[in-house]
Amino acid sequence: MNSPYNNAPPPTQQTLQTLGKGRGTRKRKKQQDNSSASNNKRSKVEVPYSQRLPAHGFPLEHPFNKDGYRYILAEPDPHIPDTDPDSDLPGKPIPGKQYRRWLHNKVLLTLHDRAPQLKVSDDRLSVTGEKGYSMVRASHSVHEGAWYYEVTIADMPEGSATRIGWSQKLGNLQAPLGYDKFSYSWRSRKGTRFHKSRGKHYSDGYGKGDVLGFYIYLPPSSQSERLVDTCKDNALIKFKSFLYFEEKDEVEAVEKSLKPMLGSYMEFLKNGVSQGKTWENEIYNGTYFPCISLYKTATVSVNFGPDFKFKPTDTAVCKPMQDRAYNAMIESCMADLVYAVELEVDGEK
Repeated sequence: MNSPYNNAPPPTQQTLQTLGKGRGTRKRKKQQDNSSASNNKRSKVEVPYSQRLPAHGFPLEHPFNKDGYRYILAEPDPHIPDTDPDSDLPGKPIPGKQYRRWLHNKVLLTLHDRAPQLKVSDDRLSVTGEKGYSMVRASHSVHEGAWYYEVTIADMPEGSATRIGWSQKLGNLQAPLGYDKFSYSWRSRKGTRFHKSRGKHYSDGYGKGDVLGFYIYLPPSSQSERLVDTCKDNALIKFKSFLYFEEKDEVEAVEKSLKPMLGSYMEFLKNGVSQGKTWENEIYNGTYFPCISLYKTATVSVNFGPDFKFKPTDTAVCKPMQDRAYNAMIESCMADLVYAVELEVDGEK
């Protein structure tokens, strides 16, 4: 599915050569063959994203977030002028300023921000595990306010288990949720809650058929912290005809900056019944993604809203995670606009 504010990139060289066959075709082809590198750049094209992406909105072949690096799908930004006509020559880096983050208009499970062994369904709303614990995050995150999503345990064969909850982007994908400082989870076995690999009693366990609710409250942050990263200063890499911003994880530096947020807490629900608040005033600052980790072949499905089977009633007014899709587009547009305003063109702002 195409991003609502996605603009198609210019047509490809091959597309241009096949257009207008008939009168004048040879002449146009000759002109293209004799064009300079800068003209080649302007004539270069790719098929519009809307025609290239599958129904679930992400390339089938893609780089995975791993080994200290993260990859963000990019699309051309029509609002940034091309001020470096020779940037497409061999050996020259692709100018990141001319691209922007590609955003889906729905909150879904990610394909790239997961352990590769997990099997995500075609609609990206259910996932099945394999062997040891491993994780998948949702496509969108929250940084302040009250948010909620549901998970249904579709299947939990004997010996399998789940840990579900919330994770920052640096939570280890090849580990159970709650393994490190970046994640918090509720385990199916015995209902234990986990953070930093420390398990504490929270509630009874849960199993196949149960519908679980995951609520988080993060106190408001300052206005300056709300401006999201445009990624435009990151390196761009090409993988299977798509471009991605490459981002290096600074795990140690981020760990040192973590501080508990006063007023923060989580609350989990089982079949509509609250199991009580937890980690009050203990959640570290940062942005959090809905996150699922599975042990062996457990299968769960997710519901990011807006309609839930069991809507929370005992918590403060909260929003469905699905609302983050629209909010994220607004935040990204604002960040891109500020970047464009401050951008120097030919030495001038």
